Amino acid sequence: MRPRRSRSVPAIPSSAFVGFRFPPEIIILAVRWYLRYGLSYRDVEELLGERGIEVDHVTVYRWVQRFTPLLADAAGPCRHVVGGRWFVDETYLKIAGRWRYIYRAIDQHGQIVDVYVSSRRDFLAARRFFARAIRVHGEPVEVVTDRAPALRAAIEGLIPAAFHNTEQYANNRVECDHGRLKARLRPMRGLKRDRTARVIMRGHALMQNLRRGHYELGVDARAHRRVELAFTELARTI
Repeated sequence: MRPRRSRSVPAIPSSAFVGFRFPPEIIILAVRWYLRYGLSYRDVEELLGERGIEVDHVTVYRWVQRFTPLLADAAGPCRHVVGGRWFVDETYLKIAGRWRYIYRAIDQHGQIVDVYVSSRRDFLAARRFFARAIRVHGEPVEVVTDRAPALRAAIEGLIPAAFHNTEQYANNRVECDHGRLKARLRPMRGLKRDRTARVIMRGHALMQNLRRGHYELGVDARAHRRVELAFTELARTI
């Protein structure tokens, strides 16, 4: 049985929705649709318009950038404890025509541990990724990677006690998981800023972990409505 954290979500005194023209229900719906499905901002604008809600796609973009980090922070206390076996790898994408590298880790239960966007693919980037993940989740017992020297050096320097597994095909789990991220990025037609990319990566991780049941959120709902109820619960706290 995996250890679980308390389901309680801490209330935040001042609502993040104060000052917005649209009610929280509409904002959260737009953010949830964008993070969950392969939609562009214009797609979300069109879907809302079909329901009589006139919102510009730029406004949807601003909602996603504003509320995604708040929702992710609010979900933190409800998150299941990360497993002790991490599968770590990096993938890449272009942001404003420049290559960026995305360091990602998932545990043996399929939970996304952390995501880090870097302009470089080197020892310092790998070290920053591991340092942040360890600070939040503690040290893993085993780390599975490919044979990249930067990852090896970062593991040896930060978590020398962890078993470093570099066997062929052992890291297929996270490499396959990259495909889900790339599929979500495809409709976006290119990201323009590093900060935008970081928010989207974090939102994608939140959504994937919610769908896989790694939060004590939406647990009273049927599986097909779990994410909807989870977002409703989180919206009440921000």
